[in-house]
Amino acid sequence: MRARPRCRTNPTVVITPPAPDAIENLQFIRRTLEVSGSFTAVPGWGLVTVGVTAIGASIIAQQQLTMQRWVAVWLGEAIIGAVIVIWAMYAKAQRTGVSLLAAPGRRFALGLAPPLIAGAVLTPILYYHRAVSDIPGMWLLLYGTGVVTGGTYSIRIVPVMGACFMALGLVSLWTPPSWNPACMAAGFAGLHIIFGYFIARNYGG
Repeated sequence: MRARPRCRTNPTVVITPPAPDAIENLQFIRRTLEVSGSFTAVPGWGLVTVGVTAIGASIIAQQQLTMQRWVAVWLGEAIIGAVIVIWAMYAKAQRTGVSLLAAPGRRFALGLAPPLIAGAVLTPILYYHRAVSDIPGMWLLLYGTGVVTGGTYSIRIVPVMGACFMALGLVSLWTPPSWNPACMAAGFAGLHIIFGYFIARNYGG
């Protein structure tokens, strides 16, 4: 006699929602990964573009007859450079799916901002006290300081660039004012182009 085939019943799969503790653990892991991450939206080609505009600013500044106008040209370049970098940073963040408002981006901004604010405050003070020749060295030194402190939360090459700016700032402060144009061009043009190209090639544009 043939054995009757047994009827197999599919077991009911019960999907239970994760426990509250599991959700809290996942949220904790997510926050930890976000905080421990690095800010990778540093725009390499944006820095190169700033370096190119700084070459033009250096040429125009050299044609000025007074140190005050020379400083004014570089102030204009600072505004142009800031706009370029912010736009390029936003474009790279959109392209790579990085949020500028995430923890790494906030830490980068908080590290970069205080030295830049200090430079903005000290510039009119030095100008008022007729220490205009010290302004270029102060700019280079504080900009480099901001890049080092902000770059601590970014890719490793960024703090190196900041240290180079700081070194140029010290050179500018310790040498005669006639060295200021060369130091400014070497920093805001040369270093931006060199490090921007390296970042673009190795970490994306």
